[in-house]
Parts: sequence; structure tokens; C-alpha cells
Amino acid sequence: MRLIASILKLITRISPTLNTQLLYRHRFGKWLDLNNPQTSNEKVLWLKLNTYYKNPLITQCADKYAVREYVKQCGCGEILNELYGYWTNPDDIDFNQLPDKFVLKNNYFYHMNLVVTDKSKLDIPATRKELKKWLRSDGHLLRSEMQYAAIHKKIIAEKLIETKDGSAPADYKIYCCNGNPTYVMVCIGREQNVIPKFYYFDIKGTLQRELTSDGQNAPSDFHYDIPSGWDKMIEYAQKLSQPFPFVRADFYLEQGKVIFGELTFTPAAGMDTTKLYSTDIAIGNKIQLPKSK
Repeated sequence: MRLIASILKLITRISPTLNTQLLYRHRFGKWLDLNNPQTSNEKVLWLKLNTYYKNPLITQCADKYAVREYVKQCGCGEILNELYGYWTNPDDIDFNQLPDKFVLKNNYFYHMNLVVTDKSKLDIPATRKELKKWLRSDGHLLRSEMQYAAIHKKIIAEKLIETKDGSAPADYKIYCCNGNPTYVMVCIGREQNVIPKFYYFDIKGTLQRELTSDGQNAPSDFHYDIPSGWDKMIEYAQKLSQPFPFVRADFYLEQGKVIFGELTFTPAAGMDTTKLYSTDIAIGNKIQLPKSK
């Protein structure tokens, strides 16, 4: 696996387009048509290689720290989670100054988060070692997600979002096409220690059964209580997504309060094989690509 990863990273350094084509061929069994993209996967990859490639605004908004300034500029600063601090060197973190509960994140890339629910049980030397590993990561090269390439890497500490029952907070992933929120993807059951189910809703909160297999298999009396703050969350998604042909705006809702998560420009690296083809087409139809690259 390490050899394959090294080869993919080398190919990206030579040609991000070649890397993307080879991975797409491996995932979907066909070559990516960049001249006539139709699905959301195809259009996201077109944007990745063209409009979003080395784009300063995209880089800023893909940065989990720098995006905070963008959110403020959009007049949405009130939805930012509380920030405890940021560091370029994990050795500089004074854990004594952090609360008993918090979340550590790498501002660069994804899947680099550490949820701390009891600081007294935290192995601080091991944690520093792991954080340094995060800062050495060049994971964006694996799938040529070049929006991460110019990010100045930091470790950030944020407030832990807690719920009344102690479960993980509900997160909502809003697919925005040309500044318009279209679908909201909701994961249900993750906190119940069972296989989670994924559903798409329209912005009014109506289940779009046909867009996931879980939706298609949902009982006829399926009901989902639209949480307080839903409409406000949609408004924030619209404000934040205005400059972008496509972005997924991620939020948390807790007791009616909207909390910003992040902006994601290449969900699943633009190669989501779990998405139904009909859904890939449906979302793709809503993305209007710019005429110039």
C-alpha cells in the first residue's frame, strides 16, 4: 500500500489530471470524460482540475482555520464554533490552558481529528507525536486534491459540541450548486451503535426516497423530525456557497443553534462509488460549470 501511495503521489506531482484519470478508471471502470461531464462526480473532478485548481479562495475555504475569516466576511461569524487556539508546532501547545473537553484538528485535509472528553486521561506525549505526524501529511497528493496544497498547516483546538444525551451531535451536509442549496444529506443511527442510514432531504425537509438505497427501503410511515434551526441553516448555506459552482456546506444543529462545520469541495475526492448513479446524475444536473476554466 505504501508503494502504491508513493506512486500516486509521484503521478500527481507530474500531472494531477493523469492521477485523476487513472483513479477514476480504477474506481468506475471507464475513463473520465472531462469534455462533457454529466454526473456530480465528473463535474466535481472537472472543477478540481480547472476552476478550483490553485484557486486562492478555494484554498482559504478548504483550510479549517482560514475559512473562519471567510465565514465572518459573509456576515455569518455567529455560527463559528469557539476556537481555543492554534499552533504550527505541537510542542507549543499548553494543555494546561485547554478545558477538560475539546477537539483537536489539523486545519489541512480530513480524517485528522481527536475528540478529548477527559483531558486527565490524555496521553500528552503520544498526542504530540500524533499531531506532528498530521503536520507532515501530504495526503492531498493521493487523489490530486490540490485545493489543500498551499494550506499553511496548523493544529487547532475547538470547543467540543455536546448534546443533552451525550451522543454525537447531528451533522448535516448540504449540497450547494451555483449558490443554491439543493439537498441535505443526513446520517441517522450513527450514535446508536448500529449501521447508520443515509437519507437525502430537499431544503424543505421532505425525504427524497429515490436518492439513496436507505431512502428507497424506508418504511411507508417513515418520519423524520426536522430540527429547530433547519431553515436558518439553509440560509447560512446559501450565503456561504455563493461564489462556488459546487460546494458541500457542513453544519451541526444542537438545540436550535447552527454551528458551522466546514466547506467541502471534493466530497469523497470526487469519486463517490457509494452514490447511486441516478443520484449522481440528479445532483450533476444541478451543477452549471463555468464556460471558461
